Amino acid sequence: MPRRPHFPPSRTSHRPSAPVHGLARVLSKRGLCSRSQGERLVREGRVRVNGRQVRDPEWPIAGHERIDIDGGAVEAAAPVYVAMNKPRGVVVSAADEHGRDTVYSLLQDAGLPWLGPVGRLDKASEGLLLLSNDTVWAAGITDPATHVPKTYHVQVAGKPDEATVVAMLGGVLDAGESLRATAVSLLRQGERNAWLEVSLDEGRNRHIRRLLAALGFDVLRLVRVAIGDLALGELPKGQWRHLEASEVAALRRR
Repeated sequence: MPRRPHFPPSRTSHRPSAPVHGLARVLSKRGLCSRSQGERLVREGRVRVNGRQVRDPEWPIAGHERIDIDGGAVEAAAPVYVAMNKPRGVVVSAADEHGRDTVYSLLQDAGLPWLGPVGRLDKASEGLLLLSNDTVWAAGITDPATHVPKTYHVQVAGKPDEATVVAMLGGVLDAGESLRATAVSLLRQGERNAWLEVSLDEGRNRHIRRLLAALGFDVLRLVRVAIGDLALGELPKGQWRHLEASEVAALRRR
């Protein structure tokens, strides 16, 4: 029986295909807007792909397509990294349905591209907040798997003792979630309240407030003073600054 001819494998048969992402996600990954803002732009008919109007936010994009917003071609924005000292009472949101001040009001007239918050601080909390249009960098910081520590100074009503510290480190169960701190120390204590330094390596919704409430303590003030090795330092309340390249690199996990 004649042998079948042998053909060498194609040089391209094992070449990895380009990753495909939804259109709204691509707009976000290019640092042009948030994913929700991208979805809104697409649904409003303001985005074209290779000259074709697309209204599906999940329209597949391989990366080589021409994308236009409002008739102009879009390119990936240069990465920007900002540290802000968020004041108490300011909302971490692009817009607020109740008309409250947002962190973006502190960036008005700064000439910056769209920036997304890297994690959250609730309205009543204050201190170090990062913002960036580098979504990969931001995801590396907020991903619980990377365990980037966040450090807070917390004023509580009452007098926490060593048993309180042990309980915070051991963790409590609240609404089906396990809440714990990775480090706790007493900074100072008065007759009616005390200041604690608390570190977390993950951040659940109102994590510290719920943890302390479960132990019988009301939080009076909560100030984030560091993310990883990046400290809030002397940055005035309500002010912001660009991060140094070394600071960006130190927080990079992806």
